[in-house]
Amino acid sequence: MFEYITKSIIPIIIIIIITYGMIKGRKVYEWFIEGAKEGLKVCINIFPYLLAMIIAVNIFREAKLLDILNNMISPIAGVIGLPKEVIPLVLIKPLSGSGAMGILTDILKNYGPDSYIGLIASVIMGTTETIFYTVTVYFGAVQIKKVRHTVWAALLADMTAIIVSIFIVLRFLI
Repeated sequence: MFEYITKSIIPIIIIIIITYGMIKGRKVYEWFIEGAKEGLKVCINIFPYLLAMIIAVNIFREAKLLDILNNMISPIAGVIGLPKEVIPLVLIKPLSGSGAMGILTDILKNYGPDSYIGLIASVIMGTTETIFYTVTVYFGAVQIKKVRHTVWAALLADMTAIIVSIFIVLRFLI
């Protein structure tokens, strides 16, 4: 029963909204069409920024910069208890959610989901954000050129999430 409700919650919400709009005498279909048109315009506006971000991530990977950064950061990361194996996830996650998901998948395959490394990687994946992707796409879509303190605040939030992730995993493993 619960599984049926879970799978049908979105259609139920849509039906409720359409029914409510029809009862109130609103032009539900016309508003839907207008929303779809605006959505396509947003997609067209976002596409160049998205393409630039994808190209930047691919250059980062192909140039082996990830391996170089991993070796440079691992001594510092060891001080806070971050395993060397999780550093690539920490470096890629602000750039690409799908790239981070690929790294998380590799970590879980190699070390297991219940290992210290797997648990930290999982918590970090769930608590951090794709900062540069989000800023690039959404700020670009509304033509904001100066991001001011957004990137620094987001990076600080991600660093906090990483440190707290390590603390939480250690706390619940012990």
